[in-house]
Order: sequence, then structure tokens, then C-alpha cells
Amino acid sequence: MNILAIETSCDETACAVVSDGVHELASVVASSKELHEATGGVVPEIAARKQIEFVIPVIEQTLKKISSSVKEVKNSIDALAVTTGPGLIGSLLVGVEAAKALSLAWGKPIVPVNHLMGHIYANFVERGPKKEITFPCAALVISGGHTDLILLRSHGNFDYIGGTLDDAAGETYDKTARLLGLTKYLGGAELSKLAATCEKNLAQGKLPRPMLDQDNFDFSFSGLKTAAKRLIESNRFPVDSVAREFEEAVGDVVITKTIRAAQKFNCKQILVGGGVSANQYLRTRITAEALEKNVEVLVPPLDLCTDNAVYIASAAFFNYNPKPFKQIVANPSLGIMDLA
Repeated sequence: MNILAIETSCDETACAVVSDGVHELASVVASSKELHEATGGVVPEIAARKQIEFVIPVIEQTLKKISSSVKEVKNSIDALAVTTGPGLIGSLLVGVEAAKALSLAWGKPIVPVNHLMGHIYANFVERGPKKEITFPCAALVISGGHTDLILLRSHGNFDYIGGTLDDAAGETYDKTARLLGLTKYLGGAELSKLAATCEKNLAQGKLPRPMLDQDNFDFSFSGLKTAAKRLIESNRFPVDSVAREFEEAVGDVVITKTIRAAQKFNCKQILVGGGVSANQYLRTRITAEALEKNVEVLVPPLDLCTDNAVYIASAAFFNYNPKPFKQIVANPSLGIMDLA
């Protein structure tokens, strides 16, 4: 089955065609990142306006990657998929309405997809040797807006294990980077680069590991962010040590609790997804520490960690449930356990 998916939950405009949920046939992503760098954050109205401008060219470019004949590609598409939430309402509407227009024009069914669940399915896309994913498995969705642990019993059958009670890990990364004076926009990657240059952590143990010792799988990062602010303002330690101590604090909590969850629910695999799954420190450390507990960790290729339509198509295939036309609506408030 070939599924054409559209993703417009934030500031990217993405389209992809994926076969049987695992084989990427074509993918195109357009971003308005440079505009948001100037304002220090995503401006929803600007993002939506650029997506209106981008969406048709992005779809056309995706189709042309498969064949110069639009009719030929159309006939090879079995269904459409689209992100319906969570995200920015204006941005989501662009993708939903584009998918509806194609559905009417092509006579194809539409599968709505929860963007958060989509992140998990980035691990099902094959780029090389076939992946053997065994249920049940634990999934960590870690991004700028979410930090959630999910137990996947099978496709379409999953339970919420725990999640952040306040700030997401990615948001805490970005705000701490701003406090360090690194950048005003998406500074988590810059913070991680700075931390990697630290040869000796002079601030070792100066930041808390929130909720690490509590007997649950929830997270809390607002206090860590406040503690980091106070540590930075004290001017007692070099910035590279502060960055490393912060990254180690987040890693201690997230990695320990994720592996603990996998062990409790007898999972042999952990699937990691979301923007922060691109963090090399997190990828390396969770893989090594889980292996010591005989648990395998799967992380997506770097380009499938950020917003794209490939994993939306994959999620649609493995959870194939087309909805009536009127039920395909944008819902910016979807939680990870909500049906799209």
C-alpha cells in the first residue's frame, strides 16, 4: 500500500510517499526556520502563511520524485494521511485542507494521524537492513513540547506510562541555552555542542535530578530550569561546565526512568522519537546503558527526528483507519493518547 502523507503541525511543510509503512519512496520538506530565527521563536501567523505558499509546490515536488506523470503517481496512491494535531491551528488547517482537496480530486480515503504517535513510527521506516520490532516495547517521545513514555502492546494498542508534569525536556534545553547566551531560537543543539567541549565538569552535582528517585515514570523539568538559571547567574562555573551538568541532569532522569519502564513491562526494545532524539549525547548514552540491561534501543535517522511526513505515512499504514470526510478536522490540543 502506498500512502501519501502531509505534515504541517508547526513551521515545516512536508509531504512524503511511503510504501507498506516502511519504504520511503519520496519526501520533501520546506521550512520557514530563517524567519523565526529573526524573531527568536515561531510566529504562528507567519508559519501558516508560508505553509500556504509552500504546500502545493511541496506536494508537486514529492510526486515528481516518483514520476513525471502526475496521473501515473495518482493511480499508484492508495490512501492519503495527514497530521490533524497537536500543533498550531493555522498550520494544521493548511495540511488538513490540502489533504481534503486531494481526497476529493483523486477519490482517495484519508487517514488522520496524531503527530506525537507519528514520531514513534519513525523507527519503523527502513533505511538499510530490515528492522525487527518486537512487542511489547517502550516508547519515549521527547521533543520541544512533549516528554512522554508509552507502552506499545501492538499497533493501535498502547498505554500511557508517564510524562512531564510541566515543561518538556526540549523546551528546557532551549530556554537554558538562551540563559547561557547561546541563541534565542532552538538553542538545545547549541547547548549540546557546548557541553561536548567540556573536558571536566566543574559543576558536577550542582543541579538537581527531579523526580529521579520517585516510584513513577513522570518527569518535571521546571525546577531544573530554575536551578540552571540560578547556577548561571552565580557566575561560579564556566559555561561549558554548566551546559554539561545540565545535559547530564536531563539524561540521568530521562534515561534512567525510560530503562526502568522497559524493565518493568518486560520490553526488549525502546523506541525513541521526537526532536530531542537527534541529540547525540542522549542517543549514545541511552543505547549503551539499555544494552547493559539487555534492552535494545532504536532511534530514527537524524532527518526523521524532526517534523516530516514520512513517519506520518508510516503511522497511517500500521494504524490504518480512514475517517469520513467531515471527521477530518484540525485539533491543536490532541494529547498523545488521543485518537486523531
